[in-house]
Amino acid sequence: VISFHQADPTVLVFDEEGDLENSWTATVQNAHGMEIVKEGNTEYLFLADNTTGGVVKTTLDGEVVLNIERADIQVYAEGGKYSPTGVAVNQERHGGNGDVYVTDGYGSSYVHRYNKDGEHISSFNGEEGEAGRFDCPHGVLVDTRKSEPELYVADRGNGRVQVYDLDGAFKRAFGSDFFTTPSAFAAYGDDLIVAELEARLTVVDID
Repeated sequence: VISFHQADPTVLVFDEEGDLENSWTATVQNAHGMEIVKEGNTEYLFLADNTTGGVVKTTLDGEVVLNIERADIQVYAEGGKYSPTGVAVNQERHGGNGDVYVTDGYGSSYVHRYNKDGEHISSFNGEEGEAGRFDCPHGVLVDTRKSEPELYVADRGNGRVQVYDLDGAFKRAFGSDFFTTPSAFAAYGDDLIVAELEARLTVVDID
């Protein structure tokens, strides 16, 4: 179990019984979004920092191996805020290409796509699809439960989830009739567990 202690700021690694196994001082101030990625036999940790506006890739001992910079697009050139809240990787161990997706949830409400080397590929903000503009896209997930992977975006301010293909093309949206504040995802078998604010978990099936 890996958690981020904002007050220090420190990454804490626990075993399944809750005993502390390791800890290290982070190079980010507030890891708002985190993802474990396995490349070959090595695991890495991605951290999205909504305070400093950075996304880093580290070893599980805290060594930084990649910094992902803010996307160089017009909204930021015009003074738009950048404050990433989530990160997801199209993992090679699942047949992916290593692309990294970052949600700018507390900033300008964009999703940015980078290649595995941290180079910006594209950005989208919801206006491309039928559901409309994102409002605080918080968490993000590369969903591999089906034969064709999809990108799930927790469109928190709009109380829904928007689904895209991995190239950033809109596919569908769902949940506006039962979600309140979708914020993060965890796949478990064919089910998807969605964390919402105010101590609520919502479980949805593969459809």
